Amino acid sequence: MPTGIPQAGMLGPVRVTRSPLWKESTVTAPEPNPGSVEGRLTAVRRLEPTALGSRALQRLTGLATRLLEADATAVSLLGEVETVVGGDGLPTGSLGRQVPYGDSLCAVVLEQGDLPLVVADAVTDPRVGALPPVADGRVGAFLGVPLVAFDGSPVGALTAYSVRPRPWTDSETGLLRQLADSVATELELSALGREFEAHRLRFELAIDAAEIGSFDWDLVTGRLVWDDRLVEIFGYDRVTFDESIDAVVSRCHPDDRELLKDSLQAAIDSCGEYDAEIRIVLPSGETRWVQGRGRALADDRGVAVRLIGAGFDTTAQRHSDSRVARILEVMKSAFFSVDRDWRFAYVNAEAERVLSRTREELLSGVMWEIFPAAVGSDFEINYRDAVATGQERVFEAYYPPPLDAWYEVRAWPGPDGLSVYFVDVTERRRAAEMSRRSTARLSLVADVTSAMSAPLSTGAGEEAALQRVAEAVVPVLGDWAVVSLVDEDGRTRDVGSWHVDPAMRSSVARYAELRLPALPPSAPLLRGLASGQLMRVPDVEAAVGRSLPPGEVRDVLTCLAPQSAVTLPMVARGRTLGALSIYRPADRDQADDEDVATAQDVADRIALALDNSRLYRQQRRLAEGLQRSLLTAPPQPDHVEIVVRYLPAVELAEVGGDWYDAFLQPSGATVLVIGDVVGHDTEAAAAMGQLRGMLRGIAYRDGPGPAAVLGELDAAIQGLGMGTMATAAIARVEQTPGDRAAGLTRLRWSNAGHPPPLLLHGDGRIEELAHPRAQLMLGVDPTSSRTDAVVTVGYGATLLLYTDGLVEGRDLPMDDGMARLRAALAELAERPLPVLCDEVIERLRPEGLQDDVALVAIRLHPEDRPRPPGAGTAWVPRPIDPRQGPAR
Repeated sequence: MPTGIPQAGMLGPVRVTRSPLWKESTVTAPEPNPGSVEGRLTAVRRLEPTALGSRALQRLTGLATRLLEADATAVSLLGEVETVVGGDGLPTGSLGRQVPYGDSLCAVVLEQGDLPLVVADAVTDPRVGALPPVADGRVGAFLGVPLVAFDGSPVGALTAYSVRPRPWTDSETGLLRQLADSVATELELSALGREFEAHRLRFELAIDAAEIGSFDWDLVTGRLVWDDRLVEIFGYDRVTFDESIDAVVSRCHPDDRELLKDSLQAAIDSCGEYDAEIRIVLPSGETRWVQGRGRALADDRGVAVRLIGAGFDTTAQRHSDSRVARILEVMKSAFFSVDRDWRFAYVNAEAERVLSRTREELLSGVMWEIFPAAVGSDFEINYRDAVATGQERVFEAYYPPPLDAWYEVRAWPGPDGLSVYFVDVTERRRAAEMSRRSTARLSLVADVTSAMSAPLSTGAGEEAALQRVAEAVVPVLGDWAVVSLVDEDGRTRDVGSWHVDPAMRSSVARYAELRLPALPPSAPLLRGLASGQLMRVPDVEAAVGRSLPPGEVRDVLTCLAPQSAVTLPMVARGRTLGALSIYRPADRDQADDEDVATAQDVADRIALALDNSRLYRQQRRLAEGLQRSLLTAPPQPDHVEIVVRYLPAVELAEVGGDWYDAFLQPSGATVLVIGDVVGHDTEAAAAMGQLRGMLRGIAYRDGPGPAAVLGELDAAIQGLGMGTMATAAIARVEQTPGDRAAGLTRLRWSNAGHPPPLLLHGDGRIEELAHPRAQLMLGVDPTSSRTDAVVTVGYGATLLLYTDGLVEGRDLPMDDGMARLRAALAELAERPLPVLCDEVIERLRPEGLQDDVALVAIRLHPEDRPRPPGAGTAWVPRPIDPRQGPAR
């Protein structure tokens, strides 16, 4: 609970949940200046009751976290302490957490005035470095924007955090400012809704109780608000009435005080109804009976925070019509009644004010003649329907100038005509519309970011991405749009278009096909592409239409009938990559500054995505070319078939360090290698080339086994200071004369943290070559122990070595991938080795590769017969021994 607001139930026998009922009070101070500290505290107290845990705040902060790629986002209100009322990515229990003023990051934001607080490295920044969230390491970078209430009071801040230091761009700061506007609007909308609901309930209670005066008791602050009539009933005036519950108790008859307290306490505890009739004693000694009825209102946690209702003098009974009339005169809502001929029979004072007509002008006048704009509108439809059906109608409708306002209307029929209660809800709808538009703009930015990232990352291409952008900006920013692209060769093309009306989309597409050759050099699009500057076009016909040559292109533009447009060049790193043109018809207002700012943000994001994608492709081509140049064709010793495959990822990810190798030792033994360098970039590809070359040099000698080769390679990585980590598996195919006579071959292998090779025996059995205990990957500890293992196989056996991209990915856990690989091998055992390798990749990755994949497979054919034709021609770089040829 905020500091300075005492707990309830501390005084007297009454146990109010939030504020003390019976403490001594002073006269209410004058309304504070919005710019003062008192103004800020007043605004925070008004906004805070509906802010904590708001779903709208959770949605907006979640959107901010995603768009800014921050670790957390929070909404804080700064009263006497900082209160966290909304957030995303915050630790459990953060909502409602209160921070002392001196430890508050929110307070530092407000000290900046209207400027945002941008902190790239919080530890070194003197403004925030000593604050607890920074000192204890929770905040490494910080971006904060003040929240300003509608009355101009700075009430808090919208803040984004990152655990590690990071820079914040101007675009990110502008985005957070837009989000802050949405947050402030949402806070105001919630407060307005709360106030409107209280007002509506007061009216209903006034009708139910036939009251004369109304009251509103804020249980959080203790302030009791009476209207003038209730002040008069209790014998006060505005000077002597101190707006506290003590004003009631001091006038209450001693014998009725317990009844008053018990009735109030029961309503507060149950968040229910209050109904009591008590005696009051005036300073003159006169005793009056006062009937009070009310209702307790609860917050989101079910705790009573307000008690509103009405009271009236029941000392003397009055005529029921007179009582109702007096009620209607003092209530704050507009009310009128019409007879069965639609003539005004009664109008209260508030209705006079809202309708801008006097009673003399209204009474006995026909509604449809005095307010002709109501004819045929929702007002007439609902009024006549209520009379025809005898059912109450509740609706919202707009009345044009001179009233120019939205109203919530409740109309109920009776024997004598129709009674109507209505409230001006223009401000509420305006706040809701502002919130909707702001949320739509922010959602658009997120949609465009997604539209650009998905097609570019999957390799679908720039044109597909820009078509999705054209569809995303309509209708939020305009009724139709065309996206132009400057290719890498400098040629400009229109590649995307969309219209809010499906029937007009073909016309927009046709205009996009025709317009570029027909545009004169002075056209806003061409000037924008040349200058890189935003172009606002208030009159498209004057700026473009009249300069188009007669024919189809002009006819299509005339059919589309744009009135205004905005052309935004897409510029990144000083290069213009295209333009976004957004059009609006005559019946839609021109884009305002917020619309243009959102469109510029969209264009900037598109340009950055395009530029990054093009730079990425250049780097990828370089890295992939380097990688493929090192992955040479394997040898094909006699009766031994070797197949290799390397496939880069389908997505536009960075090239990795996957590699394979197959070569012969001087003795004729065949060595197979599979490896994967940690990382995905050109450095990983270069490191792969180094490791592959060193491993070849070490393993070419006949002596060392696979484990010794891996150990020497690990030592070389450390000794040469390569700073590289990698996994690798080596298998050596050996055969003595005795083995050959017996039709057997030995596989000697060792594994350094790599996925286990799979051995498919001739009888269909599948064996996983794995050490009893997994051995460390290369580059971690060169002193770690490495061991060889040997397995003896017969003819027809197949050994498969592969990298993890085959069996693991975002959509495929390693265990599931291994199970699928074993099942595929079992089913494909009889297929030719090249077909088996291709089918394995297709079955495990039918949707395309998420990571690079390398694999090497070897199949042993019988040596007592010619080499099978399907195994291809035997080939080795050169005979190891001219007399024997290469032996395995």
